[in-house]
Amino acid sequence: MARPRLRSELVLGCRDPEVLARFWCEVLDFVVLDREEGCIEIGPREGFGGPQPTIILSRRDEPEPGKSRLHIDINATDRDQDAELERLLELGARPADVGQTGEEPWHVLADPEGNEFCLLKARLDPL
Repeated sequence: MARPRLRSELVLGCRDPEVLARFWCEVLDFVVLDREEGCIEIGPREGFGGPQPTIILSRRDEPEPGKSRLHIDINATDRDQDAELERLLELGARPADVGQTGEEPWHVLADPEGNEFCLLKARLDPL
């Protein structure tokens, strides 16, 4: 039986899709793939249908209540964690406190709208 070919996407509700599209395109080296009223889809430069999911930034006037159960982990493969942390902070990320001890091998950050994500210690060989 043939394996199904799937296209995956993550949807993130936000107040300003343009601001978050710029931020996440810089962080992930993504490009804008599509725009519809109130939504911007970003993804790999190769376009739709590859192994990486795309991200849809969907305009919401109010954030959804409660803590999000999904967050993005990123892992730099061409620089060390400290250099990547500096780059992310320059792009507009800020440290986020979720109760970590300071002994973790990752950093918890928030994007310009406060969505949490983690910068992992390098686990992959540089590309």
